[in-house]
Amino acid sequence: MNYSFSHQLQLRIRYSETDQMGCCYYGNYPAFLELGRVESLRSLGISYRDLEHQGILLPVLNLSIEYKRPLYYDDIFTVETSLMSIEGSKVFFTYSLFNDQGDLTTLASTTLVFTNSGSFRPTRAPESLLLAIKAYEIKE
Repeated sequence: MNYSFSHQLQLRIRYSETDQMGCCYYGNYPAFLELGRVESLRSLGISYRDLEHQGILLPVLNLSIEYKRPLYYDDIFTVETSLMSIEGSKVFFTYSLFNDQGDLTTLASTTLVFTNSGSFRPTRAPESLLLAIKAYEIKE
């Protein structure tokens, strides 16, 4: 099922996140994506803690990042997270990061798998998420 849900989160680049060139170190970006993903689900009323209490884990299966322009120390930036689709046990997210001037700095995508915490086997998306995201369903 495809969805049109997106959420925005503002963050700031901390000094510890920069490299010798003064840019945000590329290895920090997956953490920014995770923050965007966690907060987007939270905005739907779904928390990772609740999923874990239901016996569901969400490991990342795939991560892709395209860096367009750097972010620098003390930059305020926006992580726009979109939940694109849920197909069986997989959920697909895309991300766009923008600096405080509104310039696109980064494009990314992740695929996560709903996994049973006991067996570590894929499981279907929880009904609570499917109900929360239903209002954003794209009718084809």
